[in-house]
Amino acid sequence: MRKLILIIPLFLFAFSFNITRPVHIFMIGDSTMANKPEKNIPENGWGQVLHYFFNDSVVVDNHARNGRSSKSFIDEGRWETVISKLQKGDYVIIQFGHNDSKPDEERHTDAFSSYKENLTKYIVETKEKGGIPILCTSIVRRHFNEDGTLKDTHGDYLVAARQVAKETEVYFIDMEAKTKSLVEEMGVEKSKQLYLYIKQDVFPLRPKELKDNTHLSQFGAFSFAGLAVEGMKENNIPIIKYLVN
Repeated sequence: MRKLILIIPLFLFAFSFNITRPVHIFMIGDSTMANKPEKNIPENGWGQVLHYFFNDSVVVDNHARNGRSSKSFIDEGRWETVISKLQKGDYVIIQFGHNDSKPDEERHTDAFSSYKENLTKYIVETKEKGGIPILCTSIVRRHFNEDGTLKDTHGDYLVAARQVAKETEVYFIDMEAKTKSLVEEMGVEKSKQLYLYIKQDVFPLRPKELKDNTHLSQFGAFSFAGLAVEGMKENNIPIIKYLVN
């Protein structure tokens, strides 16, 4: 009986240790972050490859979807799915803006009203459940000016995102600035490697030539995910303790 009494606590401890839940990083955003199916090779979203930067103590749960805005992601019930799964100590990376300026009613938001309200909703509700929000600006589109600099295609949505980050006091990663710097540094021709430039008949599932200055190649996805991790380090976000050495 004495041996049994000693064994039971050890068993319970071992059992509790084995069911420890990894920290989750939930990702919400648009196509530039989303997971892409095999038929889309060589296209990747930067959220699709983020898990490679972390060890097994972290699970990246990517809910970003093509074409979504901060509004449609809520209206379609996708945010409800995320918040129902969120637990204390989990992270939510938020990146919207690409589609919020679209004119259709399903997606359009006003930068300084509904867009800010939606971002604030994500942040407040994440905090209420004990989660940790990380707000990001949209990645840059590859549209060059004649002088080799990039055009600003997000305008007030960048300003509004920065305002929300300041007002809600959350971790903030300026992905637009980081990606812009990299793309401009690489230049007009070399930066095509980051985006979805496909020659005809190279990929069997995508045989047509493609010149896409918004969506990312696998190389671009890894490059931009690395910039996000750089931002995490700059902000000293606790999740960096789980980075792969």
